[in-house]
Amino acid sequence: MKENPSLRWHKLFAVTAFCCIPLLAVASDSSVTLKLENDGLASRDDGHFTSGFELNWAFEPRDESWMQRFAIALPDGLINQADSVAFRVVHQIYTPDNIERRRLIEEDRPYAGLVYGGMSLYEDVPVGPWTQATDLHVDIGLVGPSSLADSIQREVHRVTESDRPRGWGNQLGDEPLVNLTLRRQWWHDLPLAGKQFSHGPSLGAALGNLYTYASAGYSVRWGDDADGIPTLTPNPGSRHLMTGTRGWQWYVFANVDGYFMAQNLTLDGNTFSNSHSVDRKEWVGDMSAGLAIAWDKWQVTYAAVQRTREFDGQDEQDKFGAITLSRRF
Repeated sequence: MKENPSLRWHKLFAVTAFCCIPLLAVASDSSVTLKLENDGLASRDDGHFTSGFELNWAFEPRDESWMQRFAIALPDGLINQADSVAFRVVHQIYTPDNIERRRLIEEDRPYAGLVYGGMSLYEDVPVGPWTQATDLHVDIGLVGPSSLADSIQREVHRVTESDRPRGWGNQLGDEPLVNLTLRRQWWHDLPLAGKQFSHGPSLGAALGNLYTYASAGYSVRWGDDADGIPTLTPNPGSRHLMTGTRGWQWYVFANVDGYFMAQNLTLDGNTFSNSHSVDRKEWVGDMSAGLAIAWDKWQVTYAAVQRTREFDGQDEQDKFGAITLSRRF
């Protein structure tokens, strides 16, 4: 008997939650973040990076935890000791612009659904007047029909009475995903108009069958003190929480990133089997800006992104937005 798709989806999250239960005993100074990414949060389009969902749990690991031992065992120059650790579950949906067409649209990006889990290690080290912030991310999951992206999009569009997606028969096939990402940001803090102005460059690299790239960027932030600014797909994880936990707080931020993209599975298609693909552009740029507002232990953050064309024949640059809701414990 064929299993109900919604039942398989619930089983996936149940298994993930069960695996995280033993970690509760080692958690301190923790936070939970829900992030929603959607093109509808920044434009009226409904295509390309259609939607993303992420549930993220971050905490300060104990010295004797296996996560801390793992961080210490890493090669010198990566992370010497983890100041914080995060676990996450992510689901993403990618489609062409015209989702009502049933036949394959060869000149537009493939249908793809991703579901994966990840772990992040974070470390901050003072370097003269700068703070060096290092993020190391490991992600494991899958792309393809087993992500249930087709069922989820159809149901959402049915409830919202939106255009019916008809082309999921052309989506990428099932394939496991493994990705490793390293990102390093340098922050310099200055007082400005009674608040803190922070700025600095970043470098990053990813290796895996989902993304392989090298990146460089520059970020600015003004307002109350925070760990960093939100990072958005394809950058995993996020260090956007404010350091204080009392009263009203806020900051505004902006960021530019440039990527040399050597692999993007959502454009290049399946690695080990034939599938739809497009001619990916190697150089891609992002511009983002947003606002974070916090009250005591709650924080809401909004970011809007504009991305240069990612493949040959793409009509317009993509725009999408992200909203995160966080609670510290």
